[in-house]
Amino acid sequence: MNTQVLIVAAVAAIAGALVAFLFMQSRRRAHLRTRFGPEYERAVRETGNVGKAETMLSDRENRIEKLHIRPLSADESARFAATWRTIQTRFVDDPTGAVNDADALITEVMTARGYPMSNWDQRVADISVDHPRVVDHYRTGHDIVVRHGKGQASTEDMRRAMIAYRELFAELVEPHGTLRRAG
Repeated sequence: MNTQVLIVAAVAAIAGALVAFLFMQSRRRAHLRTRFGPEYERAVRETGNVGKAETMLSDRENRIEKLHIRPLSADESARFAATWRTIQTRFVDDPTGAVNDADALITEVMTARGYPMSNWDQRVADISVDHPRVVDHYRTGHDIVVRHGKGQASTEDMRRAMIAYRELFAELVEPHGTLRRAG
């Protein structure tokens, strides 16, 4: 075989590999953007690097795939919903108690679904995989509970925490308990 033919074949193989790599990167990026929505943009902002953000989000997906996250049974959903209604009603007379109970109920629901509750940052990362559009509600609500514990949150802040928790709760206890896993 002629040297020129070998060089052309090698260049074509390298170009083909490069095109395939870029195509796969593009597909991965599109998948992560679709799956994580606003959480994708947040990860890029926080890391300052698209590649690092995408690796972090992919790692989250891989971690969740190994866990046993499950939907709630109809009975569990009904019981949690009844508890939530009681907490919301109590907010008028006892905002502090209601917000603390809402925070505890969110943790209880997540535990029932199978999310590990080891540390806060990991909880947020885990919930972002199946519920990326409401994970910021979790951050907001929890941040207000923490600030309130330090005497730095007003009744209006607690109202915002209840609204944030309501959005997260509604998705975690959705009637059919479906998982929003994208393929």
